[in-house]
Amino acid sequence: MKYTVITGASSGIGYETALAFAARGKNLIIVARRLNKLEELKTAIHNINPDLDVIIFTIDLSVTDQAYILYDKLKGYEIETWINNAGLGESAFVADQNLSKVETLLRVNIESLTILSTLFVRDYAEKEETQLINVSSALGYAIAVGTITYSASKYYVSAFTEGLAKELELKGAKLKAKVLAPAMTETEFATNATGLDNFNYKENLPMYHTAKQVAGFMMELYDSNAVVGIVDQNYEFKIREQIYPIIG
Repeated sequence: MKYTVITGASSGIGYETALAFAARGKNLIIVARRLNKLEELKTAIHNINPDLDVIIFTIDLSVTDQAYILYDKLKGYEIETWINNAGLGESAFVADQNLSKVETLLRVNIESLTILSTLFVRDYAEKEETQLINVSSALGYAIAVGTITYSASKYYVSAFTEGLAKELELKGAKLKAKVLAPAMTETEFATNATGLDNFNYKENLPMYHTAKQVAGFMMELYDSNAVVGIVDQNYEFKIREQIYPIIG
């Protein structure tokens, strides 16, 4: 029995991606901090397909050690796809940003993602039909003033994953590494990043995607042989090869 692992699965892109994989008949390991939200997701998955096995793990990836704990707990499962979707944002000028919040962001967006990616690659590089998909952002390829730290963290995700994809290719590995880079998406993310209650996307943004639409982009990337799936400035989704120049 094989599983798809999704971190940050309790809401937004992670939640909708879990439903999209369930529609494909994939058993799921769903990971987040909020047990009640994961239980709601498990029910929704079983409404799609009651025969699927759905495993819940409550983990806080802002505590780096818990990334190791999570991976160790999953040693007994055979994983075919690992999606690092958990991420945090910060919307403030650098001089004004909350450093405690920034430290948490860096641990989730960079440290835990790197740890989980590395451990998965060590164990699954030579397994057929395996994928690692790391969720970056369109701001992992362009800098937006007022959210520079978040953008820089996603630059790391994009560069790390694109470089990893090239390393795996050069080694002839069977595992494929890919990066999904959505733009503004209607989730809890903006509310958490700005600190505003119930951020209204329709009133504040001229263009955005729903989490369900981005989950659809995820599946397009999953089905492709490309490395990058990115939403461009016109809010069109594009599948393409590496964007960053590769040396070596």
